[in-house]
Amino acid sequence: MRKDKQNRGSWRYHVFLIGAVIILGTPLYYAMMMSTQSLGETLANPLAPGQSFAENLERVIASRLHITFANSVAASLTIALGKTALSLLAGLAFSFFRFRGKWFAFAAILFTLMMPGEVLVIALFRVVSVTLGLGNSFAGLVLPSLASAAGTFLFRQHFESIPSELSEAAQMDGMNPLQYLAYVLIPLSWNTIVALFVISFLVGWNLYLWPLMIITDPASQVVQVGLSFITQSEGLAAQNLGPLMLGAVISSIPPLIVFMVFQKHFMRGFAISREK
Repeated sequence: MRKDKQNRGSWRYHVFLIGAVIILGTPLYYAMMMSTQSLGETLANPLAPGQSFAENLERVIASRLHITFANSVAASLTIALGKTALSLLAGLAFSFFRFRGKWFAFAAILFTLMMPGEVLVIALFRVVSVTLGLGNSFAGLVLPSLASAAGTFLFRQHFESIPSELSEAAQMDGMNPLQYLAYVLIPLSWNTIVALFVISFLVGWNLYLWPLMIITDPASQVVQVGLSFITQSEGLAAQNLGPLMLGAVISSIPPLIVFMVFQKHFMRGFAISREK
């Protein structure tokens, strides 16, 4: 009886999951079909493959999307690596160091989690562009994204779950804090590290408002802003959206690759995988 109930429950779950995949996958399928179509083909049958892929690709290349694509890859990798490294060090400091104002500083970091980034963007622009003089530069693009309150909190909580006996044993062996981080904490934290890396890469890849404000040279822009260059050429915004859809599909490939490569570690990092 129990097996029959489990089978019926499993069948319902599979139906639900298949339905969810169809609902979530339909917009992607529509975008992929539209990326191969001309305006006439889109109006005639938007769900069938078109014959204008080569023409759409030529217009995407003419918009220099590949340059903004490369800029986004460089910026996203820098942000992901930098944010992960700084979060590791900050988590180490808040977990194993004692200093005056420690809890006040940690509370201030947590407070920033409740503030939308758009609230601070004007002040941030003044600091980066005017005070630091980093406007229209790669450093100005990535620097504000390197600090992560969420990453600091994530590693601090993760390090707190590691038995204190390991820290005591490391001190007895003469390890300094950085050696303890490198030889003990990092090997025990790969899943969490990869999870934060993936999220940070996705955040960096989807940046739009900040690059739009800080970067003025089109050749230094990121791909999310670069997609608008497609619609600006030849008045395509009011005509054929096929090239824009093709550019959007191409720009979605790197995040997909990163997630697929690190999927197992990502799931384990957030404790939603049943594998041990």
